[in-house]
Amino acid sequence: MSCPLRLFRPCGYGQPIPMDARPIRAPVRCPRPRPRPRPEVANGTDRRPATRLARAKPRQPERTAPMKITRLETFGTPDLAFVRATTETGAQGWGQVSTYLADITTEVFHRQIAPHALGTDATDFADTLDLIQEREHKFPGSYLRRAMAGLDTALWDLNGKLQGKPVVELLGGTPGKLRAYASSMKRDITPADEAARFRRLRDEQGFTAFKWRVGRECGRDQDEWPGRTPEVVQTVSRALGDGIDKLVDANSCYSAPRAIELGHLLQDNGIGHFEEPCPYWDYDATARVRAALALDVTGGEQDCEYSSWQLMLDRRSVDILQPDVMYMGGIHRTLHVARMAAAAGLPVTPHAANLGLVTICTMHLLKALPNAGKYLEFSIEGADYYPWQQGLFRNDPYRIEDGHAIITAEPGWGVEIDPDWLARAAYRVSELA
Repeated sequence: MSCPLRLFRPCGYGQPIPMDARPIRAPVRCPRPRPRPRPEVANGTDRRPATRLARAKPRQPERTAPMKITRLETFGTPDLAFVRATTETGAQGWGQVSTYLADITTEVFHRQIAPHALGTDATDFADTLDLIQEREHKFPGSYLRRAMAGLDTALWDLNGKLQGKPVVELLGGTPGKLRAYASSMKRDITPADEAARFRRLRDEQGFTAFKWRVGRECGRDQDEWPGRTPEVVQTVSRALGDGIDKLVDANSCYSAPRAIELGHLLQDNGIGHFEEPCPYWDYDATARVRAALALDVTGGEQDCEYSSWQLMLDRRSVDILQPDVMYMGGIHRTLHVARMAAAAGLPVTPHAANLGLVTICTMHLLKALPNAGKYLEFSIEGADYYPWQQGLFRNDPYRIEDGHAIITAEPGWGVEIDPDWLARAAYRVSELA
């Protein structure tokens, strides 16, 4: 079987996603019941046919001289690890492997990523990612992809710095403001307290979209505590009022019948986004939910293999695809999923659930996608929930103005890792002999 990773070879950078590249098989979208107008349509989400999305004209790429990767370093904790890539010229870029058990991912990085990447061209690395897939074909799945993300994101940063451009421009977009939705991660919060902090964020930071949690994570139809879900749906919806986009995330909680039942309550309360209603691996169950409801059924954050995305599309399971840049293996592989979504006429609203590097990368990506969704996921959790995300950056890349995140024109990702954090982190290096 041929390797599915042949996305495109970026002969240098500076062009948007090549939607007119090798076609990807797309499902036939069959009619299904629509009890009422879909909120995403009513609110202006771009549902242009895939053929129009495919006509975006790429700018001519800017070439840079080939340069070998000579050193790959990691600085990490069990929760998060940064990657620094260095070339023979001394050029450097920073990236990150995916969060959670990052110490394990770092081991994978040095044993299964670095040996294939050292000595390759840092300015033309799509084929290097293909090579890793081929050489490590016995090890598909999450850890390999999480480790690949460290290489991919470090090299995007490096190329941005070489050209003096932010990554968003290498992808064909422009810096600037990006609408964000305030994303709650908590289930141990009362409905009244959730509503209160949402109102505060609306009034103080200008957010116009909010997501909160329903059910129990992988909960087998159980609630976090009895009666919480109907109460939090109604309490928060009433508190936010009209003119606010409302989203909920079930994190694989429900069977299809129970998800459909809850979905009607969501619709009655003005909620237009129902994320991961069923176990994420059960594409047929999620498709049944999608067919029964008018709101948008979304998912994909856990999926990291192209075959899973194709199955999701073939089953017509979701209205919006939600790849996670770090879980997928970096920007290149996430671009491939975006092309798959475009071929099916669907938007992409990536998952970005913490304030490590993942949200920065997602900001740059979203501003370049022709089929981007309406907003960026922006975690509102602080040190009580994510203690490990404190003190990562010297600058403040996560400033919110009037409900919008800001993508600066600084080269690369536009962030500086805090030297004090790096000094405390576990260090490891792989070098070209």
